[in-house]
Order: sequence, then structure tokens, then C-alpha cells
Amino acid sequence: MKRIILTIFILISILTVRANAADVSVYSEDGKFGLKDTNDCVITKPEYKKLIILGDSSYIALKGSKYGLINSCGETILDFKYTHAARILGKFVRFGNYRGYGLYDETGKEIIPQEQESIDILFGGMFLVCKDYKYGLTDFDGNVIVPNICDDIYMPKPNIMRIKYNGDWYEIEQVSAKTLTLPKDIEEIKTSNEFKITKLVSSPGAASKYSVVTTTDYFLKILSSISPAYEATIDELMLSQGAEAVSIFMKVSWLPKFPFVYAKNYYKTFRNPNNGPLSGVKESIKRDLK
Repeated sequence: MKRIILTIFILISILTVRANAADVSVYSEDGKFGLKDTNDCVITKPEYKKLIILGDSSYIALKGSKYGLINSCGETILDFKYTHAARILGKFVRFGNYRGYGLYDETGKEIIPQEQESIDILFGGMFLVCKDYKYGLTDFDGNVIVPNICDDIYMPKPNIMRIKYNGDWYEIEQVSAKTLTLPKDIEEIKTSNEFKITKLVSSPGAASKYSVVTTTDYFLKILSSISPAYEATIDELMLSQGAEAVSIFMKVSWLPKFPFVYAKNYYKTFRNPNNGPLSGVKESIKRDLK
């Protein structure tokens, strides 16, 4: 009997918590936002420039120029110390600052440590992470599928992944499914009939030599770094203004920062050993030295 009563009490408590979370609403005063309950009682004062719901019970909040995470009771879960924020799949938030990017769930639990240069979502319940120009894969629970050891990773189709490792390209295809789902132990794919692994020839025919790279080719490769650097600069400056696309043009405070941020991003793009303008030349030299 006691067990039944205890079970009923726990269920009531869970339902009450969920109801309370669902009953919270965002309100606005003088262009800022706060939280109220169903009785119109103030939970938090309107002190946030932005409140974006995360999951069922939390909010990505912008206070001043920094992002943080609060719950439906107005309590701070993650401190306001991040200059960049992006909601992913409605239940994850990617926070970033000078230390890099990290991924968190609605409770503030760290899914991916804040040490990555980028975190992007892939098919099959995976995140593509990049650190020091090396790529890796992590699942939604934060388990590392592939550490940051790859030169490049991308998915041309939902069931196909291409991985560049030590200068060579490999293709992994899950032949039995429309969407690729890698096992936690990546070594299992070698013995599984579900996967087909192919080593790709990146440049069919004669390999390019250093002498073949003309001045025009080299100039075009250098110019090709301008667009990624420009896009990264605009993205960074927009996010620093509160992730509002309009605000970057409304405020002039970003203008003095532009040449410095652009120079930083161009340098990072240019010196990328895997995808930068000199990557092809470096790979050709490495092949010749083998």
C-alpha cells in the first residue's frame, strides 16, 4: 500500500512540475523580456534582450551582451558568459566565446565540452566537431564516435559519409538504411555487413605535381579563401550583436571590429592544412615523399 501511495505521489509531482513549466509565458516591457506564470505573477523581471525556449523547461537568455541559460523558475542554470548562442533541434544549445564552442541540453548538462572551434549537426543523430583543424563525430549523448583526428568529414547523402584521414578519402555507406547510423565503436563497421567501406581516388589520373601549380592557380586558390573568411566574419559579428540579422546594420559599433575579425578569420582559413589554398600542394608533396 505504501508503495502505491509513493508511486502516486511521485507521478503527481512529475505532472505538477511539467504543468508548471508549460504554464510559464514570456512577457515584454520596454523592449525587454521576462517570465510570468498563469496567474500573471512575475517570475523574472523584464531584464533580458532575448528569451528563447529550450526544450520544455528552460530558456536561452540574452542579458546585456552575454548569453546564458535560465529555467522556468527564473534560476540561472548556465552563467551569462557566452557571446554566441544557437538553438539546435529545439533541445540543445550551442554556446561559445573566446574559449570555443560547447553543447548543452535544457538542464545545463554539458554534452560536448567547450573546446571545439565548430559544432554542426549531421544525419543519423551525430554532431560534427572541429578542433585545431581536425574533425570528429559525437552522438547526441556526448559519446565520442570518432575523435578529432580526421582532415575532413562530410555527408553527400543521408546514408553516406566521406572521411579524409591522413590525406586519403574513405567512403562509408550504410547499404541497409536510408540514414547512416554509426555504432559507438567505429571499429564494428569493418566486420558488419550493413556497411560498405571504399577508399576513394581524390584525383583520378595523373597526380598533380608542385610544378603544375601555375601562378594563376595559386592566385585563385588564395582568392577562394576570401569568401569563407567574409562569411565567418559576418556570422561572428551578427552573433555578437544578439544573433539578430538586422541589428548588425542598425548599430555602427561593429564597423571598427570588421577588419580585425576578418583578418583573423582569413588567416585561419588560409593556414588550414586540410582545406586551405595550399592543401593540394602539401598533399602532392607528401605523396612524393612516401
